[in-house]
Amino acid sequence: MRQLGLIAGAAATALVAAGAITYAVAGDDGTSATGRVPAADSADAGFARDMAVHHQQAVEMSYVVRDRTDDEDVRRLAYDIAQTQANQRGMLLGWLDLWELPKVSTEPPMTWMGMGDTASGKAGSLMPGMATNAEMKRLASLSGERAEIFYLQLMTDHHKGGVHMAQGCVRACEVGVEKRLARGMVEAQESEIELMTGMLRERGASPRG
Repeated sequence: MRQLGLIAGAAATALVAAGAITYAVAGDDGTSATGRVPAADSADAGFARDMAVHHQQAVEMSYVVRDRTDDEDVRRLAYDIAQTQANQRGMLLGWLDLWELPKVSTEPPMTWMGMGDTASGKAGSLMPGMATNAEMKRLASLSGERAEIFYLQLMTDHHKGGVHMAQGCVRACEVGVEKRLARGMVEAQESEIELMTGMLRERGASPRG
């Protein structure tokens, strides 16, 4: 059952990524329904910038744990997450290039969601769900089941933060292809949260908080 659940989750993630890429190349020009290019302070641009940063840490975290365990289920999940989020990150940055907008902002993260005064954390945790520098260092120091558990806990938190941000884009973004990608992120990451909760349970652990 554990293997079947993992395969199903990985397949769902792959389908979401493939579907998003298909939308991106099938004639959608990256503009809003009114034909306008997003402004630098728009939800579309803010989501693209912030989720690109959020995704980058997930990719790094996933490659760290692949070197810290021999468990094939965790390694496969980590690889799927790394590949999916690296591909999505490329799309988000590509849209910013298409719109001729900067990839960084002088505004705090998540200002586009009205959370600029509360979203930023400390020690590397720039947005909700992101791991701190100390947590990333600890993950790299663990091995075996301890690394698996900590990774699954960190990634569950990471996905929860990502889901919250993607839901914000679904509500506020105006570019159709970006809203579809955000909606797909919500569905895929909620599915993976359920999967990771089960994997933690199999290891006698549970999500944090």
